Formats: sequence, structure tokens, C-alpha cells
Amino acid sequence: MLRHAAAPGSGDPPGFRLGDCSTQRNLSEQGRAQARAIGDMFRANGISSAAVYSSQWCRCLETARLLGIGDVVPLELLNSFFGDSSAAEVRTAALLAWLRGQRFGGPTVLVTHQVNITGLTGEVPDSGEIIVVRIHDADPVQVIGQVATPA
Repeated sequence: MLRHAAAPGSGDPPGFRLGDCSTQRNLSEQGRAQARAIGDMFRANGISSAAVYSSQWCRCLETARLLGIGDVVPLELLNSFFGDSSAAEVRTAALLAWLRGQRFGGPTVLVTHQVNITGLTGEVPDSGEIIVVRIHDADPVQVIGQVATPA
């Protein structure tokens, strides 16, 4: 699981719309460089191709595309629930159910938001930080590693 790269601020402006990047908080130039560096890091570690799923927020989609390791599949289950804590439990359970139902055939990257990653793993990642997880059929998600944000 990858938290989107650096995007100034927190949350989104009032009235933002998913399909309109001009209404959202977006990646900074530093964030774009960060996303490319994460892709370089994947390739340097033997991952030149992966299944890439992303939240529908522009900052996540751009992070996912800039990785350059696979076609990006927008996935509503990865969308943020920041500002709606009442949705956290239901949304996290739905994502976990989806993950348990998948049979990934190789490396898989989920680009999402801090609240989603924290809800699933208990970890609070920085922008651009990777939380490596193992999904079990019944047990909680197991965090097996963390990769700090590239400098």
C-alpha cells in the first residue's frame, strides 16, 4: 500500500469533485519527483511491472501513473473517507473483503490515502511511504515491512 506522494495541505477544498482535478489538492513538483523516484525504487528492486490500483482522487491517480510500472486501475474502494470517520469501519471492511477475494498473480500496488492505510493496518504513513502487507483469509492484515519515502 502506497500513500500518494507529496501534496501540499490536508484534505480537499470544500466542494471538490472527483472528476475535476482543479477542485482538489494535487501533487506538488516535489510530489511528482517523489512518485517517479518510487517507481525507480521498484525497478531497482526487480519490480518493473505490477498490478496498480488507485483511489479516484487526482493525487493518487497521478502518483500511480508516475510510478511507470503498470496500467492504473481506478478503484472506488481506495477512495478517501477523510472527514467522515463514521465510514471508516464499513469502508475498511469492504476493502479487506475485496483484497481477500483477489488472487494477485504478482506484485500489486494500491495507491491510496493515509486514512485508508491507517484503517487497514494501524500504521500512519508519510506521503509517498509504502506499507507492505500480507492478506490472510481470516486473520487481520499483517504488516511485513515499511519503505520510507524516497528523499
